[in-house]
Amino acid sequence: MKTWIRANTDWFMRCRWGLLVHCLADMASNLKPIDLTVDDWNRRIDAFDTDGLARQLAEAHVPYFFITIGQNSGFYNSPNRAYDEIVGIYPSKCSRRDLIADLAKAFAPYGIRMMVYLPGGAPATDAVAKERLESPRDDRLTALQLHWEAVVREWSLRWGRSVHGWWVDGPYNAPAYQHPDAPNYRSFAEAVKAGNPDALVSFNNGLRTQSPLIYSMTEFEDFTPGEIERDLPVAPGCLPDYSRLTPYSRYLDGAQLHVLTVMGEWWGKGPVRFPDELTIGYTKFINSRGGVVTWDLPLTTAGLVEEAFRPQLAALGNAIYS
Repeated sequence: MKTWIRANTDWFMRCRWGLLVHCLADMASNLKPIDLTVDDWNRRIDAFDTDGLARQLAEAHVPYFFITIGQNSGFYNSPNRAYDEIVGIYPSKCSRRDLIADLAKAFAPYGIRMMVYLPGGAPATDAVAKERLESPRDDRLTALQLHWEAVVREWSLRWGRSVHGWWVDGPYNAPAYQHPDAPNYRSFAEAVKAGNPDALVSFNNGLRTQSPLIYSMTEFEDFTPGEIERDLPVAPGCLPDYSRLTPYSRYLDGAQLHVLTVMGEWWGKGPVRFPDELTIGYTKFINSRGGVVTWDLPLTTAGLVEEAFRPQLAALGNAIYS
């Protein structure tokens, strides 16, 4: 088998920071079914102001931007024929508008790199989709892996080089993905990179509260998922041992050091959590270890940055690039 070569993360490291937002039919991490029609979902996605958001991000010097494709509800903000054929739900809960493609187009003139978030498993609160994506079941999660690879491959091929990275939330059953034969982490990464072999990928295996940044999950990810939720680790034992991560060494087990945390009180929610100085200082601290920080913040229903977060966003951009 051909030796796996990780993608070049130089551009990502030079960015030093960026944003992630949740564009969902429900709230982040919601595990209860929601009452929403397909028409309502399409109206919400159609109302998303991609050009307005692009201008806001450019004004704040945001270099890259992650957005959720979907999460637990079974509603997604981009069409996908493979998904529809597998789950057989009509009318489709995948939006008519390809929001990801439209955002990438709006970002291009400003040099903002488009990146996406997607769970590694079936939508937890859509019983029909979950059953059809996971069946027939076995310990290897073979059906789920093969189905999900087909879905992400379609998206990746459609978006091509306009999407520069993927943060895959899960897969949490790591042994199933560590199998030497496909489907596994490697085949999942290959599906993600089908349209852009230079795209970055990270596989999040859940919140690690004791040592969230100590290691990379697999050789087939390019940057650490780094989910630390509300924590801001700085000490050895929380951050990697400094004997392994001296200033500017950048890599953990071959993966680019990356941290993901919240600028507000929760994923996609306010109020602003810290004074500007702390948000800026923590970003600079991780940068001094060669790492990258992604901050989550909320958007309005029109797809714009919530007004309360704009001052801190501008302060962060000016401080990092001044």
